[in-house]
Amino acid sequence: MEEQQRRALRRGRARLVAALRVEPLWDPLEQRGLFTRPMLEELQSAGSRGEQARQLIIDLETRGKQAFPAFLSILRDTGQGDLAEMLIQECESRPVLPQLPNLWPVELELREEKQRKSHGIVSCWISQQALGIRGSLIVTCPCQVYEMKANPCGHCLILNNVNFSRDSGLSTRDGSDIDCEKLERRFKALRFTVLTRRDLKAQEMVLELQKLSRQDHSALDCCIMVILSHGCQTSHIQFPGGVYGTDGKPIPIEKIVNYFNGSNCPSLRGKPKLFFIQACGGEQRDQGFVVDCDSPEDEAPGGSLESDATPFRVPSGNMDEPDAIACLPTPSDILVSYSTFPGFVSWREKLSGSWYVEMLDSVLEQYAHSEDLLGMLVRVADAVSAKGRYKQMPGCFNFLRKKFFFAC
Repeated sequence: MEEQQRRALRRGRARLVAALRVEPLWDPLEQRGLFTRPMLEELQSAGSRGEQARQLIIDLETRGKQAFPAFLSILRDTGQGDLAEMLIQECESRPVLPQLPNLWPVELELREEKQRKSHGIVSCWISQQALGIRGSLIVTCPCQVYEMKANPCGHCLILNNVNFSRDSGLSTRDGSDIDCEKLERRFKALRFTVLTRRDLKAQEMVLELQKLSRQDHSALDCCIMVILSHGCQTSHIQFPGGVYGTDGKPIPIEKIVNYFNGSNCPSLRGKPKLFFIQACGGEQRDQGFVVDCDSPEDEAPGGSLESDATPFRVPSGNMDEPDAIACLPTPSDILVSYSTFPGFVSWREKLSGSWYVEMLDSVLEQYAHSEDLLGMLVRVADAVSAKGRYKQMPGCFNFLRKKFFFAC
């Protein structure tokens, strides 16, 4: 979809949400190949007519080059030509450039500068105690740290899929309950209200996520989502990978994340939203490469090492491929931590759980009182990367604007 067409949809979104009649659109949208039936069913589950209209306009931007003219045609065919004309006018109008205020630099002289001119040193250290954080001094400012004063700090939802339907072809995830118990205990200790759901189908997972995203988080400071399941590669725009429901149907990670972005979850705007994904990113097995120093082998007990991998399923049909451009507002205050690098398997042991969750729990226990989240995730990645004959490399997509410290 061209940029002016995206801009027209965004400018006209308020009127479309207010006036669009979505019910007559579903069949033509499927017949024209813009959406599949499962996609439409998910749109229809978005809530009220206005919420369905809003999500439809957002998703429409991802449906390829023919989506905009096809949508205009469908609007005319369903007696909503006035909305089609509005979009055409918005598409033809020039973008309005924002008026920027005049900003002039001012000179500031720090008190420390006066005191230490004789030494030629300027210091602007702020103690961690002043930020309510234990430990040594850090070069930061309170405005660069997320506020975590609420008690509880926020909600934590854990979706733990262990047993899968026979038709799905997916194996039982032995050891996942151990992961779930560790994280449930850990996040409760970190002052989160923890809700655990086990063995959900894809649509049931979506409903739980939507239910959480629609809650009022105004009195809370953070929100955490943990997903333990089989995973796969998926076509994506923003966040790679997908996770499976127990019925074998995949849910893209980016769809999960976008339920909680600033557009869909207003009460979490400006607040950190953390996602921890224990699932495979693909099928590749990483045997690593030789380094100068020896890394511990940490061989798993015989026959107990499993992966959460499933094959990448290429979309079928002659539909336009989604444009590889972020279609939603740039995700801010979001961090997605993956147990493995996209395309590779994620290892799990029957008796001790997954490598990633084992290390995440251990690092949080040791360092959550003194280190920020990104620093701890580096520790997790280092510890997991040193394990086993086959290798695994956790990583994250970070859109946080500030440092994140757990309140403990």
